[in-house]
Amino acid sequence: MLVLLPPSEGKASSGRGAPLKPEALSLPGLTAAREAVLTELVELCTGDEDKAREVLGLSEGLRGEVAKNAELRTAGARPAGEIYTGVLYDALGLASLDASAKRRAARSLLVFSGLWGAVRVTDRIPSYRCSMGVKLPGLGALGAHWRTPMASVLPEVAGDGLVLDLRSAAYAAAWKPKGEVAGRTASVRVLHAPTRKVVSHFNKATKGRIVRSLLTTRAAPKGPAELVEALRDLGYVVEAEAPARAGQTWSLDVLVTEVH
Repeated sequence: MLVLLPPSEGKASSGRGAPLKPEALSLPGLTAAREAVLTELVELCTGDEDKAREVLGLSEGLRGEVAKNAELRTAGARPAGEIYTGVLYDALGLASLDASAKRRAARSLLVFSGLWGAVRVTDRIPSYRCSMGVKLPGLGALGAHWRTPMASVLPEVAGDGLVLDLRSAAYAAAWKPKGEVAGRTASVRVLHAPTRKVVSHFNKATKGRIVRSLLTTRAAPKGPAELVEALRDLGYVVEAEAPARAGQTWSLDVLVTEVH
Protein backbone atom coordinates (compact mmCIF):
# COMPACT_ATOMS: atom_id res chain seq x y z
CA MET A 1 0.00 0.00 0.00
CA LEU A 2 1.20 3.48 -0.90
CA VAL A 3 -0.38 6.41 0.99
CA LEU A 4 -0.16 9.87 -0.59
CA LEU A 5 -0.27 12.69 1.97
CA PRO A 6 -0.29 16.49 1.75
CA PRO A 7 2.37 18.36 3.73
CA SER A 8 1.48 20.78 6.52
CA GLU A 9 1.69 24.57 6.28
CA GLY A 10 3.22 24.75 9.74
CA LYS A 11 6.46 22.90 10.30
CA ALA A 12 8.74 22.13 13.21
CA SER A 13 12.10 23.88 13.36
CA SER A 14 15.01 22.30 11.55
CA GLY A 15 17.05 21.80 14.70
CA ARG A 16 20.81 21.33 14.74
CA GLY A 17 21.21 18.17 12.72
CA ALA A 18 23.46 17.74 9.70
CA PRO A 19 22.36 19.81 6.69
CA LEU A 20 20.37 18.58 3.73
CA LYS A 21 21.91 16.01 1.40
CA PRO A 22 19.71 16.19 -1.72
CA GLU A 23 21.29 13.10 -3.22
CA ALA A 24 20.27 11.05 -0.18
CA LEU A 25 16.54 11.70 -0.55
CA SER A 26 14.22 8.93 -1.73
CA LEU A 27 12.90 8.92 -5.30
CA PRO A 28 16.21 9.89 -6.95
CA GLY A 29 14.41 10.41 -10.24
CA LEU A 30 13.15 13.70 -8.78
CA THR A 31 16.64 14.98 -7.90
CA ALA A 32 17.06 17.33 -10.88
CA ALA A 33 13.59 18.83 -10.44
CA ARG A 34 14.23 19.29 -6.71
CA GLU A 35 17.52 21.04 -7.37
CA ALA A 36 15.82 23.45 -9.78
CA VAL A 37 13.21 24.46 -7.18
CA LEU A 38 15.71 24.60 -4.33
CA THR A 39 18.12 26.80 -6.27
CA GLU A 40 15.46 29.29 -7.32
CA LEU A 41 13.79 29.36 -3.89
CA VAL A 42 17.07 30.09 -2.09
CA GLU A 43 17.97 32.77 -4.65
CA LEU A 44 14.54 34.37 -4.31
CA CYS A 45 14.72 34.44 -0.52
CA THR A 46 18.24 35.84 -0.34
CA GLY A 47 17.19 38.81 -2.49
CA ASP A 48 14.29 41.22 -2.10
CA GLU A 49 12.40 40.11 1.00
CA ASP A 50 9.14 41.81 0.05
CA LYS A 51 9.19 40.22 -3.40
CA ALA A 52 9.84 36.83 -1.83
CA ARG A 53 6.90 37.27 0.54
CA GLU A 54 4.66 38.21 -2.37
CA VAL A 55 5.71 35.21 -4.47
CA LEU A 56 5.30 32.80 -1.55
CA GLY A 57 2.01 34.33 -0.42
CA LEU A 58 3.26 35.13 3.07
CA SER A 59 1.78 37.71 5.42
CA GLU A 60 3.88 40.28 7.29
CA GLY A 61 3.73 38.04 10.34
CA LEU A 62 5.45 35.24 8.40
CA ARG A 63 8.39 37.37 7.26
CA GLY A 64 10.75 35.03 9.14
CA GLU A 65 9.89 32.21 6.73
CA VAL A 66 11.81 34.05 4.00
CA ALA A 67 15.01 33.98 6.06
CA LYS A 68 14.40 30.30 6.80
CA ASN A 69 14.22 29.52 3.07
CA ALA A 70 17.40 31.49 2.40
CA GLU A 71 19.31 29.05 4.64
CA LEU A 72 17.90 25.79 3.28
CA ARG A 73 21.27 24.45 2.12
CA THR A 74 22.95 24.93 5.50
CA ALA A 75 20.08 24.49 7.98
CA GLY A 76 19.83 21.34 10.05
CA ALA A 77 17.76 18.51 8.61
CA ARG A 78 15.39 16.13 10.42
CA PRO A 79 13.17 13.25 9.24
CA ALA A 80 10.22 14.63 7.30
CA GLY A 81 7.89 12.85 9.71
CA GLU A 82 9.23 15.16 12.44
CA ILE A 83 9.20 18.32 10.30
CA TYR A 84 5.56 18.12 9.24
CA THR A 85 3.15 19.10 12.01
CA GLY A 86 -0.48 20.20 12.06
CA VAL A 87 -3.85 18.49 12.42
CA LEU A 88 -3.32 15.49 10.14
CA TYR A 89 0.13 14.71 11.50
CA ASP A 90 -0.98 15.19 15.11
CA ALA A 91 -3.75 12.63 14.56
CA LEU A 92 -1.36 10.29 12.75
CA GLY A 93 1.09 10.46 15.65
CA LEU A 94 4.13 8.95 13.97
CA ALA A 95 6.34 9.32 17.05
CA SER A 96 4.01 7.21 19.19
CA LEU A 97 3.71 4.28 16.78
CA ASP A 98 5.29 1.00 17.80
CA ALA A 99 8.37 -0.23 15.93
CA SER A 100 6.41 -2.40 13.51
CA ALA A 101 3.99 0.38 12.59
CA LYS A 102 6.88 2.82 12.14
CA ARG A 103 8.48 0.44 9.65
CA ARG A 104 5.21 0.24 7.75
CA ALA A 105 4.97 4.03 7.77
CA ALA A 106 8.49 4.32 6.36
CA ARG A 107 7.55 2.00 3.49
CA SER A 108 4.04 3.26 2.82
CA LEU A 109 3.82 7.01 3.39
CA LEU A 110 4.74 9.56 0.76
CA VAL A 111 4.39 13.28 1.52
CA PHE A 112 3.93 15.62 -1.44
CA SER A 113 5.71 18.98 -1.39
CA GLY A 114 6.07 22.08 -3.52
CA LEU A 115 9.83 22.06 -2.83
CA TRP A 116 10.74 18.36 -2.78
CA GLY A 117 8.07 16.89 -5.04
CA ALA A 118 7.51 13.95 -2.71
CA VAL A 119 9.49 12.49 0.19
CA ARG A 120 9.34 9.53 2.53
CA VAL A 121 8.74 10.31 6.21
CA THR A 122 12.28 9.08 6.92
CA ASP A 123 13.92 11.47 4.44
CA ARG A 124 15.91 14.17 6.25
CA ILE A 125 14.86 17.67 5.20
CA PRO A 126 15.10 21.18 6.70
CA SER A 127 12.05 23.20 7.68
CA TYR A 128 10.85 25.34 4.76
CA ARG A 129 7.92 27.31 3.36
CA CYS A 130 6.89 26.70 -0.25
CA SER A 131 3.43 25.44 -1.15
CA MET A 132 2.49 23.67 -4.36
CA GLY A 133 0.44 26.71 -5.37
CA VAL A 134 3.52 28.95 -5.62
CA LYS A 135 4.65 30.32 -8.98
CA LEU A 136 8.40 30.89 -8.93
CA PRO A 137 9.63 33.61 -11.35
CA GLY A 138 11.90 31.27 -13.32
CA LEU A 139 10.05 27.95 -13.08
CA GLY A 140 6.43 29.05 -13.05
CA ALA A 141 3.69 27.11 -11.28
CA LEU A 142 5.17 24.33 -9.17
CA GLY A 143 2.25 21.99 -9.81
CA ALA A 144 3.09 22.07 -13.52
CA HIS A 145 6.84 21.85 -12.82
CA TRP A 146 6.38 18.54 -11.03
CA ARG A 147 4.03 16.81 -13.47
CA THR A 148 6.62 15.47 -15.92
CA PRO A 149 9.13 14.05 -13.40
CA MET A 150 6.28 12.70 -11.25
CA ALA A 151 4.73 10.94 -14.25
CA SER A 152 8.04 9.18 -14.78
CA VAL A 153 8.80 8.26 -11.15
CA LEU A 154 5.50 7.68 -9.32
CA PRO A 155 4.09 4.70 -11.28
CA GLU A 156 7.14 2.66 -10.27
CA VAL A 157 6.87 3.82 -6.67
CA ALA A 158 3.20 2.78 -6.65
CA GLY A 159 4.20 -0.79 -7.48
CA ASP A 160 1.30 -3.17 -7.99
CA GLY A 161 -0.69 -2.51 -4.80
CA LEU A 162 -3.30 -0.12 -3.46
CA VAL A 163 -2.70 3.63 -3.72
CA LEU A 164 -4.56 5.57 -1.02
CA ASP A 165 -4.74 9.22 -2.05
CA LEU A 166 -5.35 11.65 0.83
CA ARG A 167 -3.89 14.73 -0.84
CA SER A 168 -5.58 18.11 -1.14
CA ALA A 169 -6.41 19.38 -4.62
CA ALA A 170 -3.27 21.51 -5.06
CA TYR A 171 -0.98 18.55 -4.38
CA ALA A 172 -3.10 16.07 -6.33
CA ALA A 173 -2.50 18.24 -9.41
CA ALA A 174 1.21 17.35 -9.36
CA TRP A 175 0.50 13.69 -10.15
CA LYS A 176 -2.71 12.09 -11.31
CA PRO A 177 -2.62 8.28 -11.47
CA LYS A 178 -3.38 7.01 -14.93
CA GLY A 179 -4.04 3.74 -16.65
CA GLU A 180 -3.77 0.59 -14.59
CA VAL A 181 -2.50 2.50 -11.53
CA ALA A 182 -5.65 4.65 -11.50
CA GLY A 183 -7.83 1.54 -11.22
CA ARG A 184 -6.24 0.63 -7.90
CA THR A 185 -6.18 4.17 -6.53
CA ALA A 186 -8.76 5.35 -3.97
CA SER A 187 -9.21 9.08 -3.39
CA VAL A 188 -10.78 9.82 -0.01
CA ARG A 189 -12.92 12.71 1.18
CA VAL A 190 -14.12 13.13 4.74
CA LEU A 191 -17.61 14.63 5.01
CA HIS A 192 -19.61 15.91 7.95
CA ALA A 193 -22.53 13.48 7.65
CA PRO A 194 -25.41 15.84 8.57
CA THR A 195 -24.32 18.55 6.11
CA ARG A 196 -22.40 16.46 3.53
CA LYS A 197 -19.72 19.18 3.58
CA VAL A 198 -15.97 19.00 3.97
CA VAL A 199 -14.82 20.77 7.15
CA SER A 200 -11.07 21.33 6.97
CA HIS A 201 -10.05 20.59 10.56
CA PHE A 202 -11.85 17.30 11.09
CA ASN A 203 -11.23 16.29 7.48
CA LYS A 204 -7.50 16.40 8.19
CA ALA A 205 -7.81 14.83 11.64
CA THR A 206 -9.91 11.93 10.34
CA LYS A 207 -7.46 11.26 7.53
CA GLY A 208 -4.65 11.12 10.09
CA ARG A 209 -6.64 8.67 12.22
CA ILE A 210 -7.41 6.51 9.20
CA VAL A 211 -3.73 6.17 8.33
CA ARG A 212 -2.81 5.46 11.94
CA SER A 213 -5.50 2.76 12.17
CA LEU A 214 -4.30 1.07 8.98
CA LEU A 215 -0.70 1.11 10.23
CA THR A 216 -1.40 -0.11 13.76
CA THR A 217 -3.87 -2.85 12.85
CA ARG A 218 -1.60 -4.14 10.09
CA ALA A 219 -4.46 -3.94 7.63
CA ALA A 220 -3.20 -4.84 4.18
CA PRO A 221 -5.94 -4.15 1.62
CA LYS A 222 -4.91 -5.25 -1.85
CA GLY A 223 -7.12 -2.76 -3.66
CA PRO A 224 -9.85 -0.15 -3.23
CA ALA A 225 -12.67 -2.65 -2.65
CA GLU A 226 -10.66 -4.31 0.12
CA LEU A 227 -9.87 -0.88 1.56
CA VAL A 228 -13.58 -0.12 1.86
CA GLU A 229 -14.09 -3.33 3.83
CA ALA A 230 -11.05 -2.64 6.02
CA LEU A 231 -12.29 0.84 6.88
CA ARG A 232 -15.75 -0.44 7.69
CA ASP A 233 -14.21 -3.10 9.92
CA LEU A 234 -12.43 -0.26 11.72
CA GLY A 235 -15.78 1.41 12.37
CA TYR A 236 -15.85 4.02 9.63
CA VAL A 237 -18.96 4.76 7.59
CA VAL A 238 -17.82 4.62 3.97
CA GLU A 239 -19.59 5.30 0.68
CA ALA A 240 -17.67 4.05 -2.35
CA GLU A 241 -17.95 4.80 -6.04
CA ALA A 242 -16.07 2.49 -8.38
CA PRO A 243 -14.62 3.95 -11.60
CA ALA A 244 -17.09 4.28 -14.46
CA ARG A 245 -14.39 3.35 -16.96
CA ALA A 246 -10.76 2.31 -17.21
CA GLY A 247 -8.19 4.92 -16.23
CA GLN A 248 -10.31 6.47 -13.48
CA THR A 249 -9.83 6.22 -9.72
CA TRP A 250 -12.18 5.04 -6.99
CA SER A 251 -13.91 7.75 -4.94
CA LEU A 252 -14.48 7.09 -1.23
CA ASP A 253 -16.46 9.31 1.13
CA VAL A 254 -15.93 8.74 4.85
CA LEU A 255 -18.89 10.15 6.80
CA VAL A 256 -18.26 11.57 10.25
CA THR A 257 -21.00 12.80 12.57
CA GLU A 258 -18.89 14.63 15.14
CA VAL A 259 -16.64 17.54 14.29
CA HIS A 260 -13.48 17.25 16.40
